[in-house]
Amino acid sequence: MYTIATIYSAVRHERIQIADPQLEIVDLAYDTRKIRNGGHSLFFALKNVRDGHLFLQDAYQKGVRAFVVSQQQIDTSSFPEANFIWVHDVLHAMQELARFHRLQFRKPVIGITGSNGKTVVKEWLTQLLQKDKRVYQSPKSYNSQLGVALALWNLSNDYDIALIEAGISLPGEMSLLENMIIPDVGIFTNIGAAHASGFSSKQQKLEEKLLLFKRSKQVIFPSRYNIGAFLPKMVAHFSFGSEDHDEVRILRLEDHGRLDTRMQIAYRNEIATFTIPFRDKASIENILICLSALLFFGYSLDAIAHKLAQLRPLDMRLQLKTGKNGCSIIDDTYSNDLASLQIALDFLFQQQQHRRKTLILSDMEGLDDKLRQKLVQLLQKQQLDRVILVGAGLSFLLDQLSGAVELFASTEALLLALQSMRFQDESILIKGGRVFHLEDVSKHLVAKSHETVLEINLNALEHNLQIYRAKLPQEVKLMVMVKAFSYGSGSYEVANLLQYNKVDYLTVAFADEGVELRQHGIELPIMVLSPDEQIFESLLAHRLEPELYSFRVLQAFIHFLKRRKVANYPVHIKIDTGMHRLGFMPSEIEELISILRDSVEIVPVSVLSHLVASGNSQHDAFTQQQIAVFDQCADTLEQRLGVKPLRHIANTSGIVRWPEAYMDMVRLGIGLYGVDMSNALDLEMVSVLKTTITQVKRLPAGETVGYDRKGVLHRDSRIATVKIGYADGYNRRFGQGVGTMSINGQLVHTVGSICMDMCMLDVTDVIANEGDEVVVFPDVMKAASAIDTIPYELLVNISSRVKRVYFYG
Repeated sequence: MYTIATIYSAVRHERIQIADPQLEIVDLAYDTRKIRNGGHSLFFALKNVRDGHLFLQDAYQKGVRAFVVSQQQIDTSSFPEANFIWVHDVLHAMQELARFHRLQFRKPVIGITGSNGKTVVKEWLTQLLQKDKRVYQSPKSYNSQLGVALALWNLSNDYDIALIEAGISLPGEMSLLENMIIPDVGIFTNIGAAHASGFSSKQQKLEEKLLLFKRSKQVIFPSRYNIGAFLPKMVAHFSFGSEDHDEVRILRLEDHGRLDTRMQIAYRNEIATFTIPFRDKASIENILICLSALLFFGYSLDAIAHKLAQLRPLDMRLQLKTGKNGCSIIDDTYSNDLASLQIALDFLFQQQQHRRKTLILSDMEGLDDKLRQKLVQLLQKQQLDRVILVGAGLSFLLDQLSGAVELFASTEALLLALQSMRFQDESILIKGGRVFHLEDVSKHLVAKSHETVLEINLNALEHNLQIYRAKLPQEVKLMVMVKAFSYGSGSYEVANLLQYNKVDYLTVAFADEGVELRQHGIELPIMVLSPDEQIFESLLAHRLEPELYSFRVLQAFIHFLKRRKVANYPVHIKIDTGMHRLGFMPSEIEELISILRDSVEIVPVSVLSHLVASGNSQHDAFTQQQIAVFDQCADTLEQRLGVKPLRHIANTSGIVRWPEAYMDMVRLGIGLYGVDMSNALDLEMVSVLKTTITQVKRLPAGETVGYDRKGVLHRDSRIATVKIGYADGYNRRFGQGVGTMSINGQLVHTVGSICMDMCMLDVTDVIANEGDEVVVFPDVMKAASAIDTIPYELLVNISSRVKRVYFYG
């Protein structure tokens, strides 16, 4: 907690305007949607995709009275009680403040970097150390220029050690991170292909990452990456590998059973053998990093053997699942600390599908009096309807929280009580440390379904949204297509995220899709693409705005509104400029104007058309013609009607290739979900369809597999049956070896015909066992091409019986 006077002394500033120099700051804010403690928050007006200066008034209304800004012209009379600090660069100011705070921390800080494995190593080390030490870790993957600053802000001398993750994607970034973290000890995981496009060579990327350790006393690293020569001379090495000079020498690695690996290592004058519950190379290397770190910290080999045996795979993503009785379950049961609890609570209150909010929370490791006080303050800021506590160590919360609060001594006690507890139409956050196994509570509350799942990465969706937003001028509005179950990705779950990110409009194909969104708390304007007379009542009841494309629908809707005595209802006028699917023809504009001029029942809030081939350069002349025709029609409507509706014609490809088509608003569709038909953007795939192997059997050459004996085996083979078929949306055309799936990173082909609920794969040449996870579309573009279709078809045809699981963080 620092005063404003201390803060403006700690950061380079150009000028200040101080109303209360003794105002105490507890939280750093940069997003008005996440402000919970406005009176003690310092708001940083970051200029990212959206300029934070546009939200100063919003922050002030939420109680914020301290701002760091770079925009010189601000009418401070609108903020009579506010403190302003003007700086050249707002993000750099936040980083300076984070550095100032980090220098108050007197315990060891461990900086972790590398291409992959950073978060896993950080999480595992936290698990391994927290029985003996109070460990602070940067939350989730807060490893960016902004994330590291926020992570360091939560440091306090209540902890014995801090683990801070650092990630970069461009040259010049690591020096800024190092200047904040100033790690006493460094951990380097590996060097690989991640973010390779930002660097001229692998060596440049390596040298940039190693800048994190320029002031460290010691660096722990795998010797096989040969980084020793690039480390500063004053930095001591602590390496592991098979070389004689390695501090930790690997003598033997061998498979031990179906899931385990046995490793033998030498350290100083001792030899030890460990059995670890992993076989993949990445996990083994991450465990060797953790093992080396524990040795460096002074743990004995015997103690380490016991600790490593407890490690389990990490699912580090917060999951949103469909629960029983209309509930939504947020499963975040792999770790529990104050920083990650705040992130999970933010996500809970992002969900608008239910009014009621419930928290199930386990005890935390290392809670002393100060941390207890911080936990109380954090929970008191939330508007929770019910809190269920697990672990006697949380009993101090019983008289500190309002609403219904229950305490259970153990997870087992809670599981027994769940049989009689009622959960109905509420969002439930389950947040717990791994030792409490609250995933068992999640399993009890989640609705049972088909085991094939579609994993939807909400971080990737948010990333893609920002990629497209960054291409648009600030004044251009954004309409997002959530039709067809959001291209297979879900309805209100995706819409909630879009609403949270303040898009301007949503679009659905049919009214019932819009009704579902309204029933789950979506308040954004929603355009309906294909209205007809049967759903007019539903449009009115749920504030849905129809796209009007023909005189028949137009006249019918006007007459409907007349009977209901409704005036000025918002509608969208569709012009056919060449798609020839729906819309008024340019030759019909005069008649359209005549009807609109005489009608008080409707008001055109937008006029739109659809580009036929905006992504195909062969048809650029036609696209230009469409834009010209549309502008002419829109101009005529404006001039003759005396209104100025929003104009929009640019679709996803139009956003990429046709800036002149941005107009007042653009419509983002398939690109949001990670499919880039232009191959011009750094998008992330949002959806991954996964299933599992039900059975593996050995069959001799000459046997046949599947219906009609179409899968003929030409060699002795291992055949795996997986839990997905055409009823799940896996097209029958993928049969006969056309379809390709991935098991443990290895590509395999289908065998025989695709069945309704299952299909078979040839796993003769790969490692595959019953229960293994299978990625159905390793590359959705290639999969679509294999059956002569487009990715849209594959995504929207994934059956609703396939369970959607949403990940965040």
